[in-house]
Amino acid sequence: RRYLLTDNIMKLKEFQREKVAVACNLLGTKGASEVLIEMKNQDVKFSKDTYVLAFAICYKLNSPESFKICTTLREEALIKGEVLSRRASCFAVALALNQNQVAKAMSIFSQIMNPESIACTNLNIIIHIQSNMLETPIEILTDAAEGNVSKFVKRYAFSEEVLAKLREKVKDMPALMTRFDEIYGKLHISGQVTTHTLDALLCHTPREKKSRMLPLNKRTVSRRTLQPLSKSLLAE
Repeated sequence: RRYLLTDNIMKLKEFQREKVAVACNLLGTKGASEVLIEMKNQDVKFSKDTYVLAFAICYKLNSPESFKICTTLREEALIKGEVLSRRASCFAVALALNQNQVAKAMSIFSQIMNPESIACTNLNIIIHIQSNMLETPIEILTDAAEGNVSKFVKRYAFSEEVLAKLREKVKDMPALMTRFDEIYGKLHISGQVTTHTLDALLCHTPREKKSRMLPLNKRTVSRRTLQPLSKSLLAE
């Protein structure tokens, strides 16, 4: 069994080296938490991507044990002076919310250096919903819908799932419900409502943009035929 754990650790190290994107549908596998514990026990050095992978595993497992592991890994990283990525922190916030640890979620969120992302925006709404601070998310939505933002600046988008939770919370509060319905309509008109769930937003991995620049020393023309290399090779 120790061999199997060690083998899994080697795979995670390979992920770390290759910077493999997090595939959330593969993370909730049995024994994943044991692998994380074994990595910790063997003092495996975590990279930025490894923390994302580890926190995503903990988030997907969504148990008191995985929350404890995530919290421990995060605290030890901060003690070492390591800077955790926004994406890793988002998984930690989401896990804390799922475990009803709202104060912890707020604390982690407050330490995110640049919370300007669609995942962060929606997590912030959920934090205030679970804290019963319902005026704030209404104000956030109002600013997003009515703010004087240039058409060249990407507007915030809100998950239909998250908005449904807010609607459920304010449905018995006429004043807030009226404001919500008004803002909800404006967000829809401006295309700022997405059908993606919060889980999908967290697990989404943007494709890396490939450089269009050619290597400086790479030849594209044959020196002998003065034709493009591809044509020259075919001719030969």
